[in-house]
Amino acid sequence: MPILDALAFEVFSRSPEQTRRLGMRLGALLQPGDLICLQGDLGSGKTTLVQGMASGWGAFDAASSPTFVLVNVYRRADGGVFYHFDAYRIESLAEAEELDLETLLAGGPLVIEWPERIAPLLPAERMWIFLEYESEEHRLLRLTGGGRRYESLLQTLRQAIYGGD
Repeated sequence: MPILDALAFEVFSRSPEQTRRLGMRLGALLQPGDLICLQGDLGSGKTTLVQGMASGWGAFDAASSPTFVLVNVYRRADGGVFYHFDAYRIESLAEAEELDLETLLAGGPLVIEWPERIAPLLPAERMWIFLEYESEEHRLLRLTGGGRRYESLLQTLRQAIYGGD
């Protein structure tokens, strides 16, 4: 697994369960205000990764794709909320602005599927995960970060996955 630099690295997943476990490790690190953007074609593993993230974060309910409702909200015992937004059906930036992403970010971690559709509205400080379908069971995930928080998050996640410094 190449380590690209301090703000990027790649992970090769050999199964949906491995993708979910990666998501669980990331989810356990998330805090209110964290923005995670998931870009990849249909079937690349975005929702599987979110299922792991929500579970690792401590959500009561299993994550599912919010394609038809746009935003799913998951809760945990301490009252925290985790937002899962799907921008696939957003038809314009004006429509996306109506969703008030700043309020969602202020309330809890926010994960966005299809973020490229609303990229001009997103803060520069964020984690962006590109998911690529390699074969039926295999996915390549490239994680990049912008800003101090995400550099730290990537470093912590890299250590959790690979160990060492």
